[in-house]
Amino acid sequence: MPSDLDPGSTIFFTLTIDGQSLGAFNGCEGLASTVETEQYQEGGNNGFMWQLPTRVTFSTIRLTRPLTPETSKVAAWISSVTTGVTRPTAQISALRADGSEVARWGLIDVLPVSWQGPSLNPESPGVATEVLEITHHGFTD
Repeated sequence: MPSDLDPGSTIFFTLTIDGQSLGAFNGCEGLASTVETEQYQEGGNNGFMWQLPTRVTFSTIRLTRPLTPETSKVAAWISSVTTGVTRPTAQISALRADGSEVARWGLIDVLPVSWQGPSLNPESPGVATEVLEITHHGFTD
C-alpha cells in the first residue's frame, strides 16, 4: 500500500459552515445516526415479525482542537444565534497530514449546541484546548 494512502496516518478535520471555514480540528466524535424500528406482526405468519423504520435520530458532533486564531470565528458563529436562528449546511472533511481528503460528511440544518473554551490555569500547564458541539438534522452529499 502506498504511504500516501495509509489509513493509519494522522487525520485532522475541517469544519465549514455555508462555505465559511471555521478551521481545523484534531478530534471529531459523534458522526452517528440511529434508525428506530417498530415491530409489526403479520397475520397468519407466526414465525415472522416485520421490523419497520419509524424515526432516524442523529447524535451531536463534538469537535476538539488546540486553541487557534479560528476560535474567534466559532465565537462569532455562536453569537449569531442570539440575533435569530438560521440553520445552515455544513461540511466536515477528514484530511491526511498532506491535505488530501479521506472522507467528507455534509450536514443539514446545523446549530451550535455548546462551546467550551480553554482552561487557563498556570497550576496545570498543558495545551489550551477548545471543544465545539453541534447538532444537525441529517447527512447530505
